[in-house]
Amino acid sequence: MPDYTNRFKKSLQAKEANIGLWISIPDPFTTEICATAEFDWMLLDGEHTPTDPLTILSQLQACAAYNTQVVARPPIGQTHLIKQLLDLGVQNLLIPMVDTAEQACELVQAVRYPPHGIRGVGYGSARVSRWDSRKDYVKIANDDVCLLVQAETATGLRNLDEICAVEGVDGVFLGPSDISAALGHLGNPGHPDVVATIEKGITTILKHGKAAGILTPDRTLAQHYLKLGCTFVAVGVDARTLAIGVRELRAAFKN
Repeated sequence: MPDYTNRFKKSLQAKEANIGLWISIPDPFTTEICATAEFDWMLLDGEHTPTDPLTILSQLQACAAYNTQVVARPPIGQTHLIKQLLDLGVQNLLIPMVDTAEQACELVQAVRYPPHGIRGVGYGSARVSRWDSRKDYVKIANDDVCLLVQAETATGLRNLDEICAVEGVDGVFLGPSDISAALGHLGNPGHPDVVATIEKGITTILKHGKAAGILTPDRTLAQHYLKLGCTFVAVGVDARTLAIGVRELRAAFKN
């Protein structure tokens, strides 16, 4: 009997550090290559890539044999997209551009079945229930999902305290690239003003007992955010890692 426990959610609840990798290449073959490294979690990015639900399905299947947990990010927090991803078997969702507590409440509703939410009921014909072979799924579904929201705009940062207070939000991800843009430092997420804003945000998130997350390829900054209490930290991006690797290899053999 397969173990369907959401280990990522349980780990966040236990305040354990989870090191992740951002997957931006919309392909199951390269996703599986990355899965062999067995990062604690891998983010399947549907916001800034052409990754769609069918791609995410194939990526979920590619990751299934490895000791890594999958988080999926849709391009926007729309109910119908969330429903599709959940029915595919996504347990962990990262929703971008959440600016208000009202938005966060709507997302909580979207990941829960009635009467506690508005998620459409179609599990019997869906992969998430293994096409109705998981008879217990409907009973545990609402508690199974890990909902993470992104605060990454000036409005989101102003409302961060209220967003964190929403019951059903398991964690908040601080988007350094968008935060740097919001603060007038586009392209410089390591700017002191950006780092200070993120540090303040982490304190607010932890105050509410929620998990705090971030993405940074800067290893020194990553260690810094881990020490501050972030428990889901992505430390690289697949496409960037590939690009740097092939360029360095080519440069080693240039005259």
